Amino acid sequence: MSELGARRITWAEDHMPILERLVAERGPKAPLKGQRVGMALHLEAKTARLALALRALGADVAIAGSNPLSTQDAVAQALAQQGVTVHARHGASTEEYFGYLDAVLDHQPTLVIDDGGDLLTRLHLRRPELLEALRGASEETTTGLVRLRAMHGEGALKVPVIAVNDAQMKRLFDNRFGTGQSVVEAIMGSTNLTIAGRYALVVGFGQCGKGVAQRLRGLGARVGVVDIDPVRMNEAWLDGYDVGTMEDLSPRADIVVTVTGALRVVREQHLEKMRDGVLLANAGHFDVEIDKAALARLGGEPVQARENVQRYTLKDGRRFYLLGEGRLVNLAAGDGHPAEIMDLSFAVQALALLHLATQRMAPGVHAFPDELDQEVARLSLEARGIGLERETEEQTRYRAAWQEGTA
Repeated sequence: MSELGARRITWAEDHMPILERLVAERGPKAPLKGQRVGMALHLEAKTARLALALRALGADVAIAGSNPLSTQDAVAQALAQQGVTVHARHGASTEEYFGYLDAVLDHQPTLVIDDGGDLLTRLHLRRPELLEALRGASEETTTGLVRLRAMHGEGALKVPVIAVNDAQMKRLFDNRFGTGQSVVEAIMGSTNLTIAGRYALVVGFGQCGKGVAQRLRGLGARVGVVDIDPVRMNEAWLDGYDVGTMEDLSPRADIVVTVTGALRVVREQHLEKMRDGVLLANAGHFDVEIDKAALARLGGEPVQARENVQRYTLKDGRRFYLLGEGRLVNLAAGDGHPAEIMDLSFAVQALALLHLATQRMAPGVHAFPDELDQEVARLSLEARGIGLERETEEQTRYRAAWQEGTA
């Protein structure tokens, strides 16, 4: 067994008490016995812990990476030696990446966990004969849910999908606190440069963007925000950030972080006006937010400046630094979200699969059941020894009585 990978998995397990409790409580009954789980997730230590938890719940598990650069080979090797079928390697070509997804589908999954929608869309387009046996799926990310809702709108989605990303115990913590910490850690670790005193531009002010902006400001950066949503722009303004358009703010930026899930939000017209030494990082799921073709047109063939940092030198001498090849920076150039955060998200994933295994649901995108969200929240507090205030009977009666008002 890969000793390094095994150590990383054990470290994650030591800091993921909610999954440990779920396995301890439900594992003896093997509620997923007979289920074949196909997974496409970032294959690192926390994901390995989820895969092993599903196996302990009785499932046969096969997994591929959901990003060519986020697989940690040592972890993949250790996971394979613990009974999980692994189809992934770090640095896979595009052809290899989709080949690994096909290999997971060869296991004829009855349940699917997806991250970004590639596995489910490939199943529908390339392997529709497998749909009949598929009880359902869960989707981890905002980007994946956008794709799946578009599929459902066109009548193309043939299975039920639980929107794990929209669960409160995922979205409010993973997206904000997990993304915020892990993205900034990846930028710092890749560059060994200061954050304090730099001007950082965060493009996209959803939950993930809010977390990134908050962490950058906490480290002393001056932070600007760009978004297409007027409500979010008002929120950013009242939170004390600079707000404006890309044309307004990108020329000032020392660091640009894209967190939108959209296509080419950093375009050639913006790059032409950016300052020397700007760091370009993407925290969206796919490597389409920073226009890499435009970077190549302006700066030619990149030079590897550091591990996970490519330097483009323009004709006028300006240097632009692209982190993690423009892929999801916190996993392509970092270690991903903290274990405690992924414990919440992956507890939601495990409960979503248990729900799908016992319930017949119509095709479409479904909310994660609120009672299961509450269960994860309670387990999290219990695991940390935090008490929860209880409503009194008098308070319950008062809340239900519409007649009472001003005393």
